[in-house]
Amino acid sequence: MESFTQQKVQRYEEFVDRRLKPDLQRAIDERDKVFEQQKIFADLRRNIENLEKNSVTSLRTLVNLGSEVYLQAEVPNTQYIFVDVGLGFNVEFTWSEALNYIQKREERITKQIDEYNQSIASIKAQIKLVLEGIRELLQLPAEKSLPERSF
Repeated sequence: MESFTQQKVQRYEEFVDRRLKPDLQRAIDERDKVFEQQKIFADLRRNIENLEKNSVTSLRTLVNLGSEVYLQAEVPNTQYIFVDVGLGFNVEFTWSEALNYIQKREERITKQIDEYNQSIASIKAQIKLVLEGIRELLQLPAEKSLPERSF
């Protein structure tokens, strides 16, 4: 009977280590990528809003060519902006069109983040459930939950 319990515990531990923990890490990594997209679009929105607010019609800037090599660029007409819409495509927008597109993308990104957060919470709950099952198999006393602290 002892051997059967040990085998069961080992299978549960392998399930947590080989399936649930990698799934959790993958979900966290994917959510972090979406957070990066959210930051990029928020920065772009702020930049466009600043251009509009300050009525900027031409612009001198530095463009990163890669490997921290910069090129000075002059934009004689800032009326249009190219936005990376994915898959290597850039679309020319007016400022208002770009802000409209960014708002829709930010809404979709927020939904994606919520979905990843739900997935992460679900995986964490599954891990906790399996660990509780292992605890019961080993007939260990239940962990006492720590009292809530209010700061």
